Amino acid sequence: MSDTKVVLVTGCAKGGIGYEYCKAFAKQNCRVFASDIKERLHEIPSDIGEVLELDVSSDESVAKAVSTIVAKCGKIDIVINNAGIGSTGPLAELPLEVVRKAWEINTLGQLRVVQQVVPHMVTQQKGTIVNIGSVVGMVPTPWTGSYCSSKAYIHAMSHTLRVELKPFGINVVIVAPGAIRSNFGNATMERLKQHEWKLYEKFKDSIAERAKASQTSKNTTDAAVFARHVVSKVLSSRPPKQIVFGHMTGLFALLSWSPLWVRDLFFTKKFNLKKVNNT
Repeated sequence: MSDTKVVLVTGCAKGGIGYEYCKAFAKQNCRVFASDIKERLHEIPSDIGEVLELDVSSDESVAKAVSTIVAKCGKIDIVINNAGIGSTGPLAELPLEVVRKAWEINTLGQLRVVQQVVPHMVTQQKGTIVNIGSVVGMVPTPWTGSYCSSKAYIHAMSHTLRVELKPFGINVVIVAPGAIRSNFGNATMERLKQHEWKLYEKFKDSIAERAKASQTSKNTTDAAVFARHVVSKVLSSRPPKQIVFGHMTGLFALLSWSPLWVRDLFFTKKFNLKKVNNT
């Protein structure tokens, strides 16, 4: 079996962080399988790896993709569970089907991939699973409760898997990005246009601002820089248990240690959540 690392990355359409992960792994001479849903495969340049259809919301699609890689390479060394979508809106009004879709892709999608690759890694007695969480999975923000909770699940799941898979020689790494510049915010903004708020109509500008927050600051971390950092850590002889990197990670670390009244006050002012006068 070749010593070349075989890497599966989900959610790899050009303009996203997944695309940059693929580029970074390819530069390290890994054999990269860049995957996404059928409708976005044309957005993946063939020079970053072998393009593969994979829909993380489908048991059949995930199983087929993993089997294809194992049939070609005999193994899977590294999985980057990158596929995910944004979900913005006040929880009291956000349609449950929107919440359900975010959870299906962001949470069950990652676990679905894990459950398919683990048996092969157990046979190999080695492997690395990289689950993509977020700083907002540790410190949730207003207007993105659905997305934040989906990422909080990833953190809980990864901490559990790290211990459960250790007997089999499998590493589990959780990545918590800060504000990273990619097309993620633009895609979230497009989905947001589908909603009209009733109770929160007065806050629509604040909600929209939160949807594109990672794209509006000149200090956001470039996706390529972020991906190279993560890949270097993952390929090290002893991958870390957690990688926290990117703009605003320091602020969120501080908030995570702050009393809840401090956190609430910060977000209340940040998102202009003043008391509504209904008279």
